[in-house]
Amino acid sequence: MPNLSPDETHRRRSIYLLPNAFTTANLFAGFYAVVQAMNGQFEVAAIAIFVAMVFDGMDGRVARLTNTQSAFGEQYDSLSDMASFGIAPALVMYEWSLQDLGRWGWLAAFIYVVGAALRLARFNTNIGTVDKRFFQGLPSPAAAALVAGFVWLAVDNRLMLDTRAIAWVSFVFTVYAGIAMVTNAPFYSGKSFALGRSVPFWVMLVLVGAFVFVSSDPPIALFGLFVVYGLSGWFIMLWRWRRARQLSRLRHEGMDAPPTEPAEPTEPSFTPRHTFQSSALGGRTDPTDATTDRSGQPPSPPDRS
Repeated sequence: MPNLSPDETHRRRSIYLLPNAFTTANLFAGFYAVVQAMNGQFEVAAIAIFVAMVFDGMDGRVARLTNTQSAFGEQYDSLSDMASFGIAPALVMYEWSLQDLGRWGWLAAFIYVVGAALRLARFNTNIGTVDKRFFQGLPSPAAAALVAGFVWLAVDNRLMLDTRAIAWVSFVFTVYAGIAMVTNAPFYSGKSFALGRSVPFWVMLVLVGAFVFVSSDPPIALFGLFVVYGLSGWFIMLWRWRRARQLSRLRHEGMDAPPTEPAEPTEPSFTPRHTFQSSALGGRTDPTDATTDRSGQPPSPPDRS
């Protein structure tokens, strides 16, 4: 840990009620999702995971706004995320559909769980060393939203597929979410957006429009938004890769280009009013110019005596 002042050290070691209350609510929502999945209430379980996402997004921001960050809160938040966005979505998906695939089902659920664990461990060790504007790999709440959103969408009878087809689609989503969490694809974090600063009026209009859009049909709207977000990292990675190639090609073209030869000196042009000898050597730049003598000095005035 870097050298900190005594007050900073005391603050880091303290336990604050407000942000940890939101973290506890996040953990409770994840546990509640598992309980409801065991009772066969899969729609309620999916909604509980989305509620856990809301509390998870609030605890960190509340801690920063109230200056109550602590080492305890960081660890508690990470463990709660593992329960709510690592274990809970995998168990909900397995209880709902993956168990019909036998060992392939629980293998897909395990891939998701281990992906979430590795993702959270890497995030904790890379704090302060990566670009805060982007996550390295799909964040675990977004991965949980992909899984829970698909469950909510299917239970709400929005997918006209048979049971076997839904099981294999669930397999694909679960494995993709687990693998995407441990990739290096950059996903926008949204941490650069400060809640305490003023915003233009159109931002409020966009926020109201987002609420209306999500409220019109929550299963489709939320699942569609997180599918777009779950694919955005690959487009950002492709764009960065293409940009790096272009810069590398331009750099190589600059190194391989032949050196430019110096321009040949142009011959001086002389007119009848010029001589080849400078005035410093006794010549004149203009034969008709009598303002200087051959020594370069102004001529002496004529003798008027």
